[in-house]
Amino acid sequence: MTFDLRNAINAISDVVQNRPPPLREFDQIYMKVADMVIQAEYVARVFNGKDIVFVGDGDGIALSAAHLKAQDVIEYGPNSITLLDFDERIVQSVERFGEKLSDKVRISAHLYNVADPLPEIHFGAYDGFHINPPWGASNGGESVTAFYERGSQATKAQSLGIVVIADDPELPWTQQVLRDTQTRAIQLGYVVAEMQPQLHLYHLDDNPDLRSCSCLFRRVDPACMEKTSEPLEQSRLRNFYGRGSPLRVKYVRQTVTLNTDRESDRLYSLEPIEVTNG
Repeated sequence: MTFDLRNAINAISDVVQNRPPPLREFDQIYMKVADMVIQAEYVARVFNGKDIVFVGDGDGIALSAAHLKAQDVIEYGPNSITLLDFDERIVQSVERFGEKLSDKVRISAHLYNVADPLPEIHFGAYDGFHINPPWGASNGGESVTAFYERGSQATKAQSLGIVVIADDPELPWTQQVLRDTQTRAIQLGYVVAEMQPQLHLYHLDDNPDLRSCSCLFRRVDPACMEKTSEPLEQSRLRNFYGRGSPLRVKYVRQTVTLNTDRESDRLYSLEPIEVTNG
């Protein structure tokens, strides 16, 4: 597949301008623009004509894939995209930008935290999922498998899933998480259909050379599909965003401003998860 690189980068720049500033404490570390182009085109190609769900998407890959299609940079792409994210800033920015693309790709966005059961309306509703979760260096990959499970629960019997996670042969933890993610995928009835190793770079000051891979999974055994969605156990919330950073926040709430055309500065509040005793 070929496309005009200048037009592609300009289209992705529109998405970058729209997305909110990243919150490092929640592992929101954004992919660099050239690699966003590569990933967005890949998503558009894999999910051409399909209804897909993104479980989290700070990078803006969902909008990027849709915008490439809407701007006629490419002729293919998803039929519809649904975003589930715990950050209201991201949800609103996707809704705002998505309205401009509705003629080519239907886009919706909803507040959701992976610690909670997947809402019934999304269970088994989509043809494929995409995740780029916290990479699990300090939690044995639990953060990755939590997002994977939600993506799996949201998709139909014959489905695809794209997983973006750290990949550096010199860092053993990345290979262990990659192995454990594939093990969990097999348990859920998937096989690895394709892998693009060490593909993406990020705006990561403390490790600028750390790359991620893109793994495409295909469900081959629908009998392994989960029949229900349950809350994550408390033990799985530990070190979710890194050592000493558990999953304690239910939602990042948007602070209302007069600037409706683009994302504002770091104006937000945190809504904690309610902890019940017993």
